[in-house]
Amino acid sequence: MIASGPVTQLCWVTDDIEATETLLTGQFGTGAWTRIPDVRFDADTTTLRGEPVEFSAHISLGYSGDLQLELIQPVSGPTIHAEFLERHGPGLHHICFEVDDVEAACAAAEEAGVPVLMRGAMMSGEIEFAYVDGSAAGAPYVELARIGPLMREFYEAVKATAGGSTR
Repeated sequence: MIASGPVTQLCWVTDDIEATETLLTGQFGTGAWTRIPDVRFDADTTTLRGEPVEFSAHISLGYSGDLQLELIQPVSGPTIHAEFLERHGPGLHHICFEVDDVEAACAAAEEAGVPVLMRGAMMSGEIEFAYVDGSAAGAPYVELARIGPLMREFYEAVKATAGGSTR
C-alpha cells in the first residue's frame, strides 16, 4: 500500500491564479484564498525524475469544509505542474494523501511499479512531498505529503481565514 493517510487536498494547475480563485469560489463556495507568490524550490531539496531542479510557482490555498484546495501557477523552471499545463491546459492536477513517512511511501510506490516523478521539501523539512504517477487510478498525479507541526499550524490559520471547518 502506497498511502493509507487521509486525502487532504485537491490541486488545480493554472496559468491565471486569480481567475481560478474566482472560478472555484463561485463553483464551490470556497472562502478567502491565501495567495503566496513566488514560492521558490531549490535544487538541494527538489528533484524531477531523479534530477535536481529549481523552480518557482505562485500558490494559493483555500478550503471547502476541511478539504484544502490548492492552486499552483508555474512561474519558472521545469516541474510536473508546468508539463501538465503545457500538455493539457489548466485543470485538476492531483489529489494529496497525507503520509507519515514520504521515503517509505515512495519505496512502496516504486515497488508497486508506480513511478515517483518529483520530490521535494520546504521550510527545513517541515513539509516533504512526492508526486507519483496517478494515471492507473484515474488521476494525473497523486501527491504524498508529510506535514510537520509548523506547517500544520500554518494550514490551520489559512483554514480559519478561509472560513473552513477546524473540527
